[in-house]
Amino acid sequence: MSVKPSLEDIRKAPKVLLHDHLDGGLRPETIVDLARSGGYDGLPVTDPSELATWFAEAADSGSLERYLETFAHTVAVMQTAEALRRVAYECATDLAADGVVYAEVRYAPELHTSTGLSLDEVVEAVLAGFADGGREHGIRVGTLVTAIRHQARSMEIAELAVRYRNDGVVGFDIAGAEAGYPPTRHLDAFEYLQRNNAHFTIHAGEAFGTPSIWQAIQWCGADRLGHGVRIVDDIDGDTLGLLAAYVRDKRIPLEMCPSSNIQTGAAKSIASHPIGLLKRLGFRVTVNTDNRLMSRTSLSEEFHKLVEVFEYDWDDLRWFTINAMKSAFIGFDERLELINGVIKPGFEQLKWRHRP
Repeated sequence: MSVKPSLEDIRKAPKVLLHDHLDGGLRPETIVDLARSGGYDGLPVTDPSELATWFAEAADSGSLERYLETFAHTVAVMQTAEALRRVAYECATDLAADGVVYAEVRYAPELHTSTGLSLDEVVEAVLAGFADGGREHGIRVGTLVTAIRHQARSMEIAELAVRYRNDGVVGFDIAGAEAGYPPTRHLDAFEYLQRNNAHFTIHAGEAFGTPSIWQAIQWCGADRLGHGVRIVDDIDGDTLGLLAAYVRDKRIPLEMCPSSNIQTGAAKSIASHPIGLLKRLGFRVTVNTDNRLMSRTSLSEEFHKLVEVFEYDWDDLRWFTINAMKSAFIGFDERLELINGVIKPGFEQLKWRHRP
């Protein structure tokens, strides 16, 4: 009989995070501080503890559109190079404290230019913050630059991804409300990335069904799927439809974010979340936080919720982690080094330390 991992021990495990939004993970006290210094007076409350509660409650609406509205406040205080560098540094610090050894954190540069920063200045500030945090805390953080799917700047953002690919930008993403804004609207950007041998993921199959996933993969050529929860619409019992079979056969990674999916209405509960079925059927499933502030969560807490509901053990958590590392947008040799040199030994040590 295996020992059920505790939250405290899961925090010690070397974890990998692929789907985390920079503007969804700010510390409440930092938001208050930056709002004060930047002259932003739009916060609903200015007490950090009360603000944390407000974000979580506002995000619990069951609607992706309502959930996305909470970002107006975090983005508003991320409009200077100093603020962006600080937020990125604190993000790396917080992830490292949670035991994350490799992370890919995404953000939309176009959302941080309202006071005059150029797209390049935004990217350079964020990269500097992550470099600071990485050096200080021993975590590797790559960034994904995100285009907003209802805007028309995806080509500019794709060019940013290629321009800064050797400086810490490991890939590209599109995000925002899915309904009415299919990924095919940005085909030119995806084709540009493919011609430049660049990696990209697409938010698909969260608030919209299998057509969104099909377009992301078969029209746009996505390397990974952001969320991808609705792939279960193409599964009947244990029988896979053509799209679901293709996703599994091609080992297309699913960036699953359980707590966030419940908040946005993509799943009703952890117990009914498709992650249990998809893991059992052998899909390339990864576990992620999405927005740590809005969901009041961490990667360790996401793992622990799955342990509590699905009775996963150390081998299951290692499986999720290796899936994520295999799916990262860095070089094969770097991924292998982290898997064999850090992840496997770390999980083995925890497993045997807590053997019955």
